Amino acid sequence: MSKEQITLTKNELKRVMVIEKWIDGHLTEQDVARNLGISVRQAYRLKAKYRHGGAQAIAHGNRGRKPAHTLTDSLKQRVMLLYQERYFGSNATHFAELLAEHENIHLSVSSVRRILLEGGLRPARLRRRPKAHRPRPRKPQAGMLWQIDASPYAWLEDRGPMLTLHGIIDDATGEVVAATFRPTETLEGYVTVMIEGLRRKGVPLALYSDQHSIFHPPKGKPTLEQELAGEPPSLSTFGQALADLGITHIEALSPQAKGRIERLWQTFQDRLVIELRLRNVCTMEEANRVLPELIAKHNRQFAVAPQEAEPAYRPLPETPLEHIFTRREYRRISGGQTFFWKGKCYMPKPVPGVPRWEAKSVVEVRVGMDGQVWLWDQGRAWPCVETQATQTPAPTTAKKEAAPASPRKPAANHPWRKPFSSKQLQRSTASG
Repeated sequence: MSKEQITLTKNELKRVMVIEKWIDGHLTEQDVARNLGISVRQAYRLKAKYRHGGAQAIAHGNRGRKPAHTLTDSLKQRVMLLYQERYFGSNATHFAELLAEHENIHLSVSSVRRILLEGGLRPARLRRRPKAHRPRPRKPQAGMLWQIDASPYAWLEDRGPMLTLHGIIDDATGEVVAATFRPTETLEGYVTVMIEGLRRKGVPLALYSDQHSIFHPPKGKPTLEQELAGEPPSLSTFGQALADLGITHIEALSPQAKGRIERLWQTFQDRLVIELRLRNVCTMEEANRVLPELIAKHNRQFAVAPQEAEPAYRPLPETPLEHIFTRREYRRISGGQTFFWKGKCYMPKPVPGVPRWEAKSVVEVRVGMDGQVWLWDQGRAWPCVETQATQTPAPTTAKKEAAPASPRKPAANHPWRKPFSSKQLQRSTASG
């Protein structure tokens, strides 16, 4: 007759050995309770179970049984199939959210992670290294500090071109104020998100950016236009607009300094790519069309309440934002009220009240992101239209052919024809 084998854990084996010594009289009930870390009453229960069923009774009762709340194999297979076909690349947290939103499958994040690990679809996540420095605390009020940046990435994967996402995040709340896709990192992209954010929220106190030439032009000698206007080359086009709005510009010396928006790009590269794939977005126009919906969804999930309810935003200026975020040049205006910019001739549009500038005076020209040209005078923009340059006809001078000079004969009364007098002869002889 074969003996039944019983598998016990270390803790269960320890309980069996202690209870046997208690039964043999080598230990008291207080010693058993102290060694096993249980109460005396629980020790008597274990002793009764051991006498009734032996060592097998000490083992856990659910060993070898399938839990009642376990996931079925068919559900696990379906989850792994959905991940491979539709949601590949998403992390466990995002995948669990997508399953509940699109597939009506409600699983915990730990269950989803365990299914992916068992199927070999996700690598085991390494433990994060401890942070070397303490992160900077958030600003107490919304609108005290915005962080602005751009992230080039394959947002459309292989369905479309490489795009660059421009965005602004509020430091106090983590709310994405505005965002837009552009082919590359451009001034127009930053101006678009700034104007959108200013109209939605108001004017913030400060803006945090990197040292890109869009925000910080390279140091050098002033241009001719700046010398004519008497302005130093200290501000870029974007910097001049911030100065007009009274926004303090702070330049980060490293990506870690503006870590809040850098972590935003990591989150977007992990989640936004999946959302765009599920909507089958293939062009930049389609991506910008669905972007407000995705930004609103992100803000509902990740934005936090500020420490102080009162925001620090200021009202917008009376000057339209399109007249502030412009390229600024300086030109000399002619007597016909025309000037040149990029090889084209412009003049102020004839509207009531348009001033007249003196000839050869230096005027400020502002060019919008859409190419509209204005003459800026005393806080007002006067629209300009393209015109034909007035051409002054050049004088025509006929070239004369070279001819031999006519022979010249002295006149009859010329001194050369008169004979020398005696006095002149003596004077010439004495001098010789």
